[in-house]
Amino acid sequence: MAVYKTKGIIIAENNMGDFDKMVTILTPNGKIGCAAKGARRPRSQLMAGTQFLCFGEYMLFKGSNTYTLNSCDTIEIFYNIRTDLDKLEYAVEATKIIKEVTYENQNTYKILQLYLNTLYVISETDTNLELVISIFKIRLMCILGFTPRIDKCVNCGNEDEISHFSFADNGFKCSSCAKQDSGAVAISNSTKNAIKYIIMAPPKKIFSFTISEENIKQLSIIAKLYTQTKLDS
Repeated sequence: MAVYKTKGIIIAENNMGDFDKMVTILTPNGKIGCAAKGARRPRSQLMAGTQFLCFGEYMLFKGSNTYTLNSCDTIEIFYNIRTDLDKLEYAVEATKIIKEVTYENQNTYKILQLYLNTLYVISETDTNLELVISIFKIRLMCILGFTPRIDKCVNCGNEDEISHFSFADNGFKCSSCAKQDSGAVAISNSTKNAIKYIIMAPPKKIFSFTISEENIKQLSIIAKLYTQTKLDS
């Protein structure tokens, strides 16, 4: 058996037998399914580190086809998410998307970084949760290779009069071209600038802005539909 040491976060846990668990760990190198034997015993050293949303350092044994968790050191448990149903709801939504777009033996460093930053903002700040999840979705799509065109109208190249976001053509459209795109969504100047910031800002700075409730609604619609479009394609 090979020994494998990695940092990661538990994105799923399922009971197995009387005292064991199967957990899924998102690491910088992909998603790993792992058996945690005895993790549900009251005094197990694996109990805390195998809970949903626990970020830690894990020592794994790799067999021919399976991983077994040997030990773990907890780094962060995101306690405030666990005690707030609203925060938990948004954390679960982000996790569902993470599980959908990750797999084993994949370079997931940037995805893990975004996910951890998102959970931190949900847990430790009072930032509007709909804004947080919208930022997460748009930035994740960029990491996955679906970066929208934001420098000019995707149709005519006009840099002025940008007024819509096109899902069919993956980016901004001017008011003239948007008339020919029934699925394009109207956006304000603030929403346009927010999308630009989300795409271009350094990883640790992407949540460092606020917009009005109305603009959050616009951004939420765009993030939701853009994510659905890309993940269903």
